[in-house]
Amino acid sequence: MQAIVFPPYKNCAPRPLSEIQKRILELKRKRKAVILAHNYVCEDIQLIADYVGDSLGLSREAKNASAEVIAFAGVDFMAETAKILNPEKTLVLPDRGAGCTLEELCHPSELAVFKRDYPDALVISYINCSAAVKAQSDIICTSGNALDIVRQIPQDKRIIFCPDKHLGSWINEQTGRNMILWNGYCWAHTQYKADELLRLKEAFPGAPLVCHPECPREVRSTAECVCSTEKMISFCRDFPGDKIIIATVVEMIHRLQREIPDKTFIAATASGRLSQHCKNMRMNTPEKLLACLEKLEPRIELDSAQMDAARAPIERMLEMSR
Repeated sequence: MQAIVFPPYKNCAPRPLSEIQKRILELKRKRKAVILAHNYVCEDIQLIADYVGDSLGLSREAKNASAEVIAFAGVDFMAETAKILNPEKTLVLPDRGAGCTLEELCHPSELAVFKRDYPDALVISYINCSAAVKAQSDIICTSGNALDIVRQIPQDKRIIFCPDKHLGSWINEQTGRNMILWNGYCWAHTQYKADELLRLKEAFPGAPLVCHPECPREVRSTAECVCSTEKMISFCRDFPGDKIIIATVVEMIHRLQREIPDKTFIAATASGRLSQHCKNMRMNTPEKLLACLEKLEPRIELDSAQMDAARAPIERMLEMSR
């Protein structure tokens, strides 16, 4: 079966920085900026970022940022989160149009109506949502800490979990809870098909499959490890074999290669494609990153009252994740 195979990174010759990467780093110093990048953006940006990580790690880095400018290579809800935690800082995003399927599938007005049917329920929202949805939530979570956060809630407390129904169903399976799930999903992670993944595993015998809990249940059932991107790194590092199949956005493999340079990673096929990308994350390019540092635009601006309301559930997440 065809697949994109990433050989051990230690065997790959290092690439010199391009001229545009050098210009970004020079402008970063001039602007007294920090560059935060999600695992799913292109390798050229990952290589010059001050921090590369998942939503939880990026939230912590944003909160602790001492720079005057935060350039956030990711999608809009991530940049909004950074702004909420740093209201006094200038926050720029390479492309203001970089959104998220989950964010689009959970409109704040619809959530407000939904909450009226369950007035006694606690609202836990996956961080992949708008600032307005965060403002209506009691606790925010990421795929890396969602399970731990839900386990801290008393069993007799009703929970509305939004907007990712697949992440929510996985938490229900792990905890035995019956959370009320919003009907949202991540487009990229719903493109994997169980039959394709099983054929890929047959083509690479002995290689475990790693996927995210945001994948549908039938996909999760084919995996040896269901986890967040950060836990993917520890699983891959500890796995005794030398080949691992990764069922997530293919740009994650660049970080895996850098941190675990002696192993081979195989990109899982998705709906017939040899690898999966996030169309919104791909809107982050080195050219746009350079431009946003030059112009300090597009800039993230949010209503102060909304930021105050959204900050409380984010801070609660950070407190519960220590």
